[in-house]
Amino acid sequence: MANITDPSNLLDGVKHIHFIGCGGSGMYPLIQILATKGYEISGSDVLEGSIPGYERKMGVKVTIGHSPENVKGADLVVYSAAIAHSNVEVAAAESLGIPTVERSVLLGYVSRLYPSSICVAGTHGKTTCTSMITTALELAGRDPSAVIGGKLPRIGGYGKAGDGKNIVIEACEFSRTFLHLAPTDAILLNVDNDHLDYYGSMENLKAAFGEFCAMATDRVFVNADDANSMEVAATLKNSIVTFGEKQADVDFRAINVHEHKPGFFAFDLVEHGAVTGQIALSAPGRHNIYNALAMCAVCRTLGLTVEECAAAALDFKGAGRRFEIYGECNGALVVDDYAHHPTELEATLKTARSMGYKRVVAVHQPFTYSRTRALLDDFARVLQLADVVVLTPILGSREVDDGSVKTADLAAKIPGSIEVDSLAAAADWVKANCGAGDLVVTLGCGDVYKASKMMTGQSL
Repeated sequence: MANITDPSNLLDGVKHIHFIGCGGSGMYPLIQILATKGYEISGSDVLEGSIPGYERKMGVKVTIGHSPENVKGADLVVYSAAIAHSNVEVAAAESLGIPTVERSVLLGYVSRLYPSSICVAGTHGKTTCTSMITTALELAGRDPSAVIGGKLPRIGGYGKAGDGKNIVIEACEFSRTFLHLAPTDAILLNVDNDHLDYYGSMENLKAAFGEFCAMATDRVFVNADDANSMEVAATLKNSIVTFGEKQADVDFRAINVHEHKPGFFAFDLVEHGAVTGQIALSAPGRHNIYNALAMCAVCRTLGLTVEECAAAALDFKGAGRRFEIYGECNGALVVDDYAHHPTELEATLKTARSMGYKRVVAVHQPFTYSRTRALLDDFARVLQLADVVVLTPILGSREVDDGSVKTADLAAKIPGSIEVDSLAAAADWVKANCGAGDLVVTLGCGDVYKASKMMTGQSL
């Protein structure tokens, strides 16, 4: 049977759903939500871990290892983007006539199950903003469901199945997967030059964001300080709610922005021209003002009080892999951050520099050859915000190395940078050269966090 790409009636007649790659962080919230709605769930993965353990406690039958036997009896088989079509379970499902569907299509179906589907899009800040909105709704007693790209400590995972009418979803633009969603409210944080290997041009990328926003049935919340986002907004017929800092005529504005402690910001919230309260952030970095503003705009529109928004901003201390503190190495503080685009690296390193350490040491793992090649000069420029730069091999991920770009090309553009041949070598360099007064930041969306674990003596 052909792979299903239309999410609208996906689970009609379905009782038993099998998930290939059930240990993935993107699969787990979907399993949580569908299990609470009465579906029989089974799953498989190649590695044991905490997520399969949580799923077993929910009553999910989890098998470690892929086998054609695992899909027998299923009415639908779901696979993650990391699963190849040659996978034995995908092949078995197709041979048995069991429908198969990619995870993002199922997420689109799930987004249709709630009266209020809040979908957060943008090149940067999606995980943080989605986490902030989820935190606010959770603290306000709305009991939302959520699907988040990072681990949110308050809910103990990458999402949750709530009993409320709201679902908060991180809407990923890669391969246009966010176009499967059915947002009632869409949030557009920013549009930057990423994934151009897929989209081909900024115009195509902006058009995709425009297509996503146009699907919102209630409102589109737009960052008025981001020119690309406003270009997208100009094409829409939806009801637009603006937020920002630089312009006086936005619906939600931050004024009197200041540091309430080094690296941590606060601001007065202005709603439709009137100051309504103060928001103080517990997540470091000036860039988080926009994430907090978006949270306030969405949650105030949904009926939360300013006090409830302020409580959420104070409660949220960051999502997993977003300036996440791992511990110390010889007295140096070690943190890890998911930043993998020059704009994100710049924001993270500016945050690190604002915190008063003697030196900022950046350990960067470039991610994909196409991004590294296209943005090489930008990567070199922003990495020089650090006092010391350690560069690991490029992680190709889905791409094949054609030899057109190497870490050495980036290192040559950063005076004094250190090139190492592995994550272990990066950790060893930090252990030998860093100490009290240093802030070490591992940067990248691959597995560079393992270097932080090695530096701080944690198991991988």
